[in-house]
Amino acid sequence: MTGTTLRDRAILRISGEEARPFLQGLLTRDVMGLKEGEPRWTGLLTPQGKALFDFILWGDGEDVLIDGEAAQADALAKRLTLYRLRRKVTIAREDGLAAHWSPDAADRPLDPRLPALGHRWVGPAGDGDAAPAFRAHRLALGVFEGAEELGQDQTLWLETNAGELHGVDYDKGCYVGQENTARMHYRNKVSRRLVAVPLDQADEKRQRAALPDLGLSIELRRVEALGAALVPDWLAAAMAEKAAE
Repeated sequence: MTGTTLRDRAILRISGEEARPFLQGLLTRDVMGLKEGEPRWTGLLTPQGKALFDFILWGDGEDVLIDGEAAQADALAKRLTLYRLRRKVTIAREDGLAAHWSPDAADRPLDPRLPALGHRWVGPAGDGDAAPAFRAHRLALGVFEGAEELGQDQTLWLETNAGELHGVDYDKGCYVGQENTARMHYRNKVSRRLVAVPLDQADEKRQRAALPDLGLSIELRRVEALGAALVPDWLAAAMAEKAAE
């Protein structure tokens, strides 16, 4: 790994006196209680509950920083602007900051999705690029992110394993896509899961992304037909617990 900077990420700053209430009504995680040093992974969904964008939230005083895909930053800013209407909210790129990752920076916050992902923080960009190393580490743990892997307007938020990865608050009140997401959760109706499969055993009809460099196919498979899927331990344990309820 070279450096800690994730050069495939960009930072957006959401500021203004209505910034937090604005995001609270849009995102799957609670924003009002967001604290500095305690990041939260969240999603911006379609009204039907399908993933459009996923990103990590950071508190910065009363402002909120969004750590998201660099390739999707402008599209995300445009989408948020459509929802802003006349609210006193500013949405802008924060080019002086970057997302960082290290597997063993004990003085930095853990990735909010899964502790095994390592440590993450926001600060000025440094030399090098840690993105390839983080991507390989993340996918080895069966954690997916971004438009290529999750799809846009293709995969229901809970089918991306967002419930198990702390990507939704069920008691935060309304947000875009909340009704279907809550219904799936409370009725235990998550019948399909996003999983990794060896590329030579891929099913193109279920495929979200092919990753030849890692020999993986990311697919949306029915729970009863996971077959050759590489179900990570953290997901297998959560599914077993749900089945026992």
